[in-house]
Amino acid sequence: MPALSPDLVFSLANAAVLPAWLLLAAAPRWVVTRRVVRSGAWPLLLAATYAALILSHYLGPHAAEGGFGSLAEVRALFANPWALTAGWVHYLCFDLCVGLWEVRDAERRGLPQLLVLPALLFTFLVGPVGLLLYAGLRQLRPAPQAAPTP
Repeated sequence: MPALSPDLVFSLANAAVLPAWLLLAAAPRWVVTRRVVRSGAWPLLLAATYAALILSHYLGPHAAEGGFGSLAEVRALFANPWALTAGWVHYLCFDLCVGLWEVRDAERRGLPQLLVLPALLFTFLVGPVGLLLYAGLRQLRPAPQAAPTP
């Protein structure tokens, strides 16, 4: 078995997130999608991976390198391949959470899945652009009003 390296974790994280996106895009209402992806289990697995990576950075020999106070500090932080990998897993996790929200919100609004697919694709590839696209799409159908409680 190959030694755990930032490159290996990067590859594994990329491979691990693809099935979740495919399920959201192709079968968002399927019982497996609901239990494994829409339940939040998949993003939580990515979140746990991120937590392990970031903790290993801050508990390791490079803990004092970099930070979030300036662009120079962020550059120094991400010069470490483990911290860079953690940053990538952070993107994968949060983009997937945004995709989950888009699917749930579209379902609630009655937006056809076919209309949501481009937003999901863009969210997967370039997160904020997909979110922006979905924000425009959701204007097509207002959210249903909740029934007043007696």
